[in-house]
Amino acid sequence: MPAVPESPSRPTVTEREAREVAEAAREQDWRKPSFAKELFLGRFRLDLIHPHPLPADDDVQRGEEFLAKLRDFCETKIDGATIERDARIPDEVITGLKELGALGMKIDTKYGGLGLTQVYYNKALALVGSASPAIGALLSAHQSIGVPQPLKIFGTREQKETFLPRCARTDISAFLLTEPDVGSDPARLATTAVPEGDDYVLDGVKLWTTNGVVADLLVVMARVPRSDGHRGGITAFVVEAASEGVTVENRNAFMGLRGLENGVTRFHRVRVPASQRIGEEGQGLKIALTTLNTGRLSLPAMCVGSGKWCLKIAREWSAAREQWGKPVALHEAVGSKIAFIAATTFALEAVVDLSSQMADEDRNDIRIEAALAKLYGSEMACLMADELVQIRGGRGFETAESLRARGERAVPAEQMLRDLRINRIFEGSTEIMHLLIAREAVDAHLSVAGDLIDPEKSLGDKARAGAGAGLFYAKWLPKLVAGPGQLPTSYGEFKHGVDLSAHLRYVERTSRKLARSTFYAMSRWQGKMETKQGFLGRIVDIGAELFAMSAACVRAELLRGRGENGREAYQLADAFCHQARIRVEELFGRLWSNTDDLDRKVVKGVLSGTYAWLEQGVIDPSDDGPWIADATPGPSERENVHRPIR
Repeated sequence: MPAVPESPSRPTVTEREAREVAEAAREQDWRKPSFAKELFLGRFRLDLIHPHPLPADDDVQRGEEFLAKLRDFCETKIDGATIERDARIPDEVITGLKELGALGMKIDTKYGGLGLTQVYYNKALALVGSASPAIGALLSAHQSIGVPQPLKIFGTREQKETFLPRCARTDISAFLLTEPDVGSDPARLATTAVPEGDDYVLDGVKLWTTNGVVADLLVVMARVPRSDGHRGGITAFVVEAASEGVTVENRNAFMGLRGLENGVTRFHRVRVPASQRIGEEGQGLKIALTTLNTGRLSLPAMCVGSGKWCLKIAREWSAAREQWGKPVALHEAVGSKIAFIAATTFALEAVVDLSSQMADEDRNDIRIEAALAKLYGSEMACLMADELVQIRGGRGFETAESLRARGERAVPAEQMLRDLRINRIFEGSTEIMHLLIAREAVDAHLSVAGDLIDPEKSLGDKARAGAGAGLFYAKWLPKLVAGPGQLPTSYGEFKHGVDLSAHLRYVERTSRKLARSTFYAMSRWQGKMETKQGFLGRIVDIGAELFAMSAACVRAELLRGRGENGREAYQLADAFCHQARIRVEELFGRLWSNTDDLDRKVVKGVLSGTYAWLEQGVIDPSDDGPWIADATPGPSERENVHRPIR
C-alpha cells in the first residue's frame, strides 16, 4: 500500500520545533581543528593558518592553464553590456562555456571534469564574474550548490557515474529549497515526496530557483511523510527537469543580475526513482548545510573580483578627474574611500584564498571560516561598490549605456552596486549568517552548559550540567586573563619595515576579550541568549574582523617570503588592520551600549499600528496582490517557460 500523504497545507511548527529541525541538521561534532572556532573561544591558533598553506605544483599548473583559456573566452566571447541590456546570457556563450569545460571545474577528471581545486575554482569565478556577474552566478549555482557538490560528498557510485559526466559537459543544474512561504525556516517545508513503490511522487512549488529556467537537472528538497518502512523527513533528490509534471511557471526579474535564469518551479505528481534520492530520508538539510560549507566560498570569491574592479576604476578615475587644482584622489575625503577599497580588497582576497586552500587540504574544519567569508565578503563588497559610486559622483549614478551614448567611458558602477546587493541575501542572508555563525561560536558553551540554561530540563539534568560546566570553566576562564598578545616580542616574524606583529597581538588579546564577553552574556541571559540577535550579530562581526586581520597578515608574510610585492602587501595589511581595529572597538562599545531594547518597543508599536499616522501623506504604488503567492499543490495552469540550452 502506498503511504498516505500528509495534508497539502503547510506544516504548522512552533519556534522550538523549528529550532530542533535546524539543530538536527547541524554537524554535531568537531573532528578537525578550526581556526575561527578557536578564535571565538579566546584561543588565537596562528599555527593553524601560518605558514600559509599552498597548493600543489600540478594543481597550480592545471589551474593557471584553465584561467588563461577562460580569460581569453571572457575577453573575446562575453559582452557584459549585451547581457545587461537583453537580460539574458546568449545561448552561444553558455554553449562555449560548456565546450571550455567550465561546467565541470570542480568535478573530478574521471567523470569528465577539470578537477580544479577550490582555490582555482574561486579564481575562475572571480574572473568570469567580473566579465558578467550573471554568468558567475550561473556557474556557481550549478557547481557550488547544484547537483555536482552534494553528489561528490553524499552520492552513490552509480549516481556519480550517471550524473557527474552530464554535469561536467552538457547539463546545467539547479538547487531547489526555498518556497513562497519558506525561506530560512525549512521546518515549514511544504513540498512533499510520497513513496509509491520504487518511486517518490513530488508535489509542491519552489521559488527563486537560480538556473531553474534553463536547468537540465535539479536538486530538490522535499518532505517525505513518515510511514511504515520510511523514517521520513526533509530529503534530497536529483530530478530530471524535463520530467512530466515539472513546470517552470515564471522567469523572475530582479534589480540586478539581469541575465539570471531564476524562476518559479511547480511539481505535480512528478515521479522520481528511489535510486535518485541523495543520502537517506531525513538527511536533506544536513546535505544542504554540508554542501554549503565550501559552496559558500563562491560568493565571496566573486566579491573579490568586484573589489579588484572597483579599485581599478577608482584609481583611473580619481587620477584623471581634477577638482580645485588637483586630482580628486589627493583630496582626503576621496582618498580615504580609495584606501578603504584597496585595503579591503586585499583582506578579502586573503580571507577567500586562505579558506579555500584550507578546504582543499581538508586538514581543518572550515564551516565557520566559509560562513565568515560569505558574510564579510558580501557586506564589504557592497560598501566598496557604494564608495565607488560616490567617488564617481553623478557618473556613478548614470548607466553605462547613457555614458556611452554621450561619448564617455561606459563604466557600469551603478550596475555593480545593483548586482552585488543580492549577495547579502543569497545562500543565507546576513541576519541568518549571524545566527548560524553565532550558534557554532557558542557550541562549546552549549555542549557543557546547554542543559543548565534549558528551561525544560529537570533539576537532575541541570545539576549534572552544572557539575560539568564547573569543570570546563575552571580550566577555560583562567586562560582568558593573559596571553602572547601582551608580550611586545610576540609574532616578531611579522615585522619587516612595517610592523604587523602589533596587529596579531591585538587579535590575540581581542579574541580573549571576545570570549569573555560571550561568557558574560551567557551568564547574564542564559536561555534567553538566543533571542539577543543584535548582541550575537556584533559578536560575529567582531570575529569576522579578527579573522580578516589574521588572514591579511598571513597573506602579506606569504607574499613577502615569495618576493611577490611583499613591501606593498605589508602596507595594505597594515592599513586594513588599522581600519578593522576601529570597527572592532565600535562593535565592542555597542555590545553593551545600544538601542536594542528601545528598538523592540518601537517595533511592537509599528506592528500594532501605534505609529500608523506617520505613514500618512504618501501614495503607495504597490498593487493589491497577495504578499505571498498561493503555492497550493496541483497541476500548473501556466505556460512552461523552461528552455534547456542545447
